[in-house]
Amino acid sequence: MTFNFDEHTDRYHSDSIKWNHWPPSVLPMWVADTDFRSPPCVIEALQARVAQGVFGYGKHPDGLAEAVVNWLANRYDWHIEPEWLVFIPGVATGLNLAVRAYCGPDQGTLAPEPIYPPFRKAARLAGHTQLNAPLYLQNERWVMNLEEVEPQLLGNERLLMLCNPQNPGGTVYRRDELLEQLAFAQRNNLIVCSDEIHCDLLLDEGTRHIPFASLSDDAAQRTVTLMAPSKTWNIAGLGASFAIIANPVLRQRFVATRAGIVPEVDILAITAAEAALREGGPWLDAQLQVLRNNRDTLCAAINALPGLSVIPPEGTYLAWVDCSGLPVDNPAKFFLGAGLGFSPGRDFGNSSFVRINFGCTQETLNEAILRIQRAVNAL
Repeated sequence: MTFNFDEHTDRYHSDSIKWNHWPPSVLPMWVADTDFRSPPCVIEALQARVAQGVFGYGKHPDGLAEAVVNWLANRYDWHIEPEWLVFIPGVATGLNLAVRAYCGPDQGTLAPEPIYPPFRKAARLAGHTQLNAPLYLQNERWVMNLEEVEPQLLGNERLLMLCNPQNPGGTVYRRDELLEQLAFAQRNNLIVCSDEIHCDLLLDEGTRHIPFASLSDDAAQRTVTLMAPSKTWNIAGLGASFAIIANPVLRQRFVATRAGIVPEVDILAITAAEAALREGGPWLDAQLQVLRNNRDTLCAAINALPGLSVIPPEGTYLAWVDCSGLPVDNPAKFFLGAGLGFSPGRDFGNSSFVRINFGCTQETLNEAILRIQRAVNAL
């Protein structure tokens, strides 16, 4: 089966956050939401469920749980038990629940920087501190140096918040790097919350995602893994995600924290997620080739311009672009003036960068590159 990733869908006349954030003169390439139609298997499953015509309360999604277990076993050789799964309406929800569930009064969190904004917000919203471990460029990859941050620990840190593949840097961490992160957590008696929502979106051939909790029995017992089909198959608006928690004590605290506050996953979201995990493999493989081509095209164009540089991401469909060589104070505002809606780097912890979503049609990408070139060359 062939899939059309160059089909344009007009989303200005919908409730799209991405496409209605700015006027139509601006190309929106910010929030992690691609412009591709979801797989036919997802659309057909939703149509069949809607045709039933009854939308009452749902029960625990046993079919989705089975699909998750099979996907993780087949894709990552990670064998989990269905009872480890806690279904939630979003990974950002999971980040906030983890902070509230595992950090007591006067306890804090650790997270990389730059990092996806909900990491930064989760601790603040819950009234907890966050110590940031800066990312460094090493062999053309954004990596953490936890040894550097260790002397800064106050002893009240409780939760280590990780992101793999890294958002916004695009690094897919290798086993030795993950083992270093695990050793850090062990030395400092930390619970680990690992956001792995982009794990299916690996762009470098041969690169392998390794779930943090699969490293060892100890890793499994101290880790809450957050995953979702939302980025993989562009169904984020339906809100189906899951936490994988092997440790029954950690799982009970997570479930207790959500009780009465976080709703169950929507029945249509369950339908879409199960269909994607069971039948969406061929569509994903085709999408990955499109994303690889988009990444290579965009990164080559950016690195050919004065004042800009980008490390091609190993995973995700997000480019973390260094604009520090441009004679501008606010790169995101500068590009917005050129009709380009990028994510401001300050939201991630570094105002010299912008994040560009290249999960789009070839037409959109070409127009974006043209606008970038015009704006930079006009300086």
